Amino acid sequence: MRLAPQETRTYLVTAVTAERRSLFQVTAAAELLERTILDYRSQGKFLLHAFVIMPDHFHALITPAPDVSLEKSMQFIKGGFSFRLKSKLDVWMRSFNESQISTEEKFMNCVRYIGENPVRRGLASTPEDYHFSSAGRGGPDPMPIHLRAEGAEGNKARA
Repeated sequence: MRLAPQETRTYLVTAVTAERRSLFQVTAAAELLERTILDYRSQGKFLLHAFVIMPDHFHALITPAPDVSLEKSMQFIKGGFSFRLKSKLDVWMRSFNESQISTEEKFMNCVRYIGENPVRRGLASTPEDYHFSSAGRGGPDPMPIHLRAEGAEGNKARA
């Protein structure tokens, strides 16, 4: 999927489980969330640059498709996972946190932050050792051109 630079917006998003339950400590649940995220990415709902699934939350660096809002992207992930899980309990806290990423430096810092999250929590000795993360595998989608230093300069020249 290719996005036009004026339509792109990239975000670091975080969603937390209801009551901070360690739902994703269960391998099957973590695998189901990962599959859900990758399925919607494959459907072109958003670009996925990095992710990590922690025991009670996940972080993802995403660029929604031009016709998909950030809120809708998160509804696909959270709602899609909840539907597939078929739990009678609440799965997620009602909202999510987001931070818009506007520079290559911020993008790279987010990729590092996402990768190091399991290490900081003592779940792995290196980012690559943690199974439910894009660290070491690279993100499924590269950095958007609107964030690359040369891409950003080209966008300013056209403006």
